[in-house]
Amino acid sequence: MPEHDATTRLGAGELGVAPGERATLVQFSSAFCQPCRATRRTLSEVAAMVEGVTYVEIDAEGRLELVRRLDVRQTPTVLVLDGAGRIVRRATGQPRRVDVIAALGHAVG
Repeated sequence: MPEHDATTRLGAGELGVAPGERATLVQFSSAFCQPCRATRRTLSEVAAMVEGVTYVEIDAEGRLELVRRLDVRQTPTVLVLDGAGRIVRRATGQPRRVDVIAALGHAVG
């Protein structure tokens, strides 16, 4: 997962829930996105494995303002936020579990 502009912060207002204490995995999805289902499973499983990590899924079609602000161009798009809500990693497409775990390492490290 590539690095991203860490000056952008997302909080409960944008996420719809409180961010994780240590990190947050954010997935932008759409209704007819097949890879989104597998991504949802991977991210929720990884979040459950690590204390203080929250998983949030955002419907891209329902949050167009946020999609435009973050330049989300396809689904799934995954953002990894650190404990302060800064975007530390960003990826598009279905991520591999090992890549999600590595990205979390950068967020909580």
